[in-house]
Amino acid sequence: MIAQLNGEVLRTGEGSVIIMVGGVGYQVAMPAPDLEEVSRRKGEVAILTHLVVREDGMALYGFLHQSSLEMFRMLIGVNRVGPALAMNILSRVSIPDFTAAVLGDDEKVLTRVPGIGQKNAKRLILELKDRMQKKAGVPAAAPGPSQQVRHDAVSALIALGFGERESYAAVESALSGGRDLPVQSVIKAALMVLKER
Repeated sequence: MIAQLNGEVLRTGEGSVIIMVGGVGYQVAMPAPDLEEVSRRKGEVAILTHLVVREDGMALYGFLHQSSLEMFRMLIGVNRVGPALAMNILSRVSIPDFTAAVLGDDEKVLTRVPGIGQKNAKRLILELKDRMQKKAGVPAAAPGPSQQVRHDAVSALIALGFGERESYAAVESALSGGRDLPVQSVIKAALMVLKER
């Protein structure tokens, strides 16, 4: 499996980039935010990839950040969500917005994505909510001591693919009111902070 490509960007096109690695040009489909970012970079770039093999060919899907790759893999694990729809979601909704929508049962955010109706939005929430909570290790517990809540919330955000520094800053911002909140409430508030950045 091709897990990462390091090379020069030859050109970018509609939804994909061609990256030159050792004299071979690889066409890699990328979500819009990553494609925009890679087109501005100079010199060698590192693209994390996911290879999809089908009867009619192979396709590489690329991401600049581990959180995007993990979300893509989580999305294609959902019934009736293929790579194209997953890329469409990642192109139109930021990861903090998407995560907050799933954890907050907010179908409206999801139905704004072309190709996702109300029925599909409900299925996405149903199938992803438990996975996200398990991956983040979110206990369905009552409020606890602030230090434990802070630690659990930061750990959950890191498990969802966010960096340690940004996770800590978002949790601190979410707890700035000085109130004791349940871990799930702190995570939702922190996701809202990350969404605004």
